[in-house]
Amino acid sequence: MSTREPRLEPVAIADLHPTQITVGFREVAAKRKEWRHRAGKTKPDFLGRHMIPVILGPKDRHYVIDHHHLVRALHEEGVKDVLVNVVADLTAVHKDSFWVVLDHHGWCHPYDDEGVRRGFDAIPPSITKLKDDPFRSLAGELRRIGGYAKDVTPFAEFVWADFLRRHIKRRRIEDDFASALAKALELAKGRDADYLPGWCGAVET
Repeated sequence: MSTREPRLEPVAIADLHPTQITVGFREVAAKRKEWRHRAGKTKPDFLGRHMIPVILGPKDRHYVIDHHHLVRALHEEGVKDVLVNVVADLTAVHKDSFWVVLDHHGWCHPYDDEGVRRGFDAIPPSITKLKDDPFRSLAGELRRIGGYAKDVTPFAEFVWADFLRRHIKRRRIEDDFASALAKALELAKGRDADYLPGWCGAVET
């Protein structure tokens, strides 16, 4: 099933299908800023080193299973095409079973901006239709400042986002992100978070 072969021909971002409902718009904005600050000659090299992992699904459609924020940022910056890495070829899987197979492998995350699991039909058809989850932005920034370590657990940042959602009000993130981040860091170092992927809080002896 797994082919893991790069597709050296470009794939249009407009033709890519997400496998989640939300992204953090603040994180997308940060990636846009990073892209704009890159020198022109380094941009093709960056794209070559950041191939987008996809599942090849029914009708040969490409389903993104990681780097949704980067793809959305590149689209908003006017980039038309990206290179992809085909993780698995599921073109032979019937469309009624396709999402179930993705879910089984941890390749989709059908949770909305309230952290509620939805039906697979709630996953938008295009990168441009992804919705904002401020807690995903908070979780991403928390990892960047050392609140927890990068982890191979699928959708680890969303697991942290869901944890933070239960302890911090959404309005606090929207009105005072710095204050929300400080609170998130405090929570991340506590024992209540020790089950989360990448937790690196102090252990009491």
